[in-house]
Amino acid sequence: MSAPELVGTKSEEDGVELLILRHPPVNALNTALLDQLDARLATVSGNSKTRCVVLTGDGQYFCAGADVKEMAILGKEKAPEIQARGQALFQRLADLRCPTIAAINGLAIGGGLELALACDLRVSADSAKLGAPEVGLGLLPAYGGTQRLPRLIGPAKAKELVFTAALIAGPEALRIGLVNKVVPSGQELRAARDMAHTIAQKAPRAIAGAKRAIHVGLDATLAEGLAAETQAFLQEVMGSSDLDEGIAAFVERRPPKFTGT
Repeated sequence: MSAPELVGTKSEEDGVELLILRHPPVNALNTALLDQLDARLATVSGNSKTRCVVLTGDGQYFCAGADVKEMAILGKEKAPEIQARGQALFQRLADLRCPTIAAINGLAIGGGLELALACDLRVSADSAKLGAPEVGLGLLPAYGGTQRLPRLIGPAKAKELVFTAALIAGPEALRIGLVNKVVPSGQELRAARDMAHTIAQKAPRAIAGAKRAIHVGLDATLAEGLAAETQAFLQEVMGSSDLDEGIAAFVERRPPKFTGT
């Protein structure tokens, strides 16, 4: 008997790929799901035609975090191995050349929030709940949450969310900069897909270069960041056929047709 599909895929036009968590009832991150997500990311990373990835959860929830029941069965001895695997996997997601968007429905808490944080952009339902409740279980956010959350919303607010284990709704998440957009419940996937298709119409190499420069600059001095920007400009933009196409389309007053070359 084949293993159940815990991470579904769907290819759309324009090079947009959907990754769908399918582990009911709350899409908990057990080791099997992490394995399948790793395989899906490897496929996406190896496909030069992929221009944007949308990650969402099937059913009522985006992801309610790590599978605590599995953790109890595996015991503390396995915890460091699982933590290291999850952290490395989420970094792999963050390092994809193409942009990634989390479409958050229902719950994005614990490891589910960390999964969303590893994406470039986040679109949330207004009724969704987001938070880092790990300290209530004697844990801490260890799939990158202690690092990505303060970089996104600032250290003081990140500490508040982590230390209190409070859950916040979509509108509050938007107010503090945790998500990019909030839409009525049930519209989050459509809104994320619309954003993905908009991104997919732009020059892929230019976007990849901009993403890399932004990421490098977050952990660098201004001078180092500017150097990374120059490197991305020279490597990804200058000499690309997309640059020629973009200029020609502007002069000819027509929409550009970028090929990613």
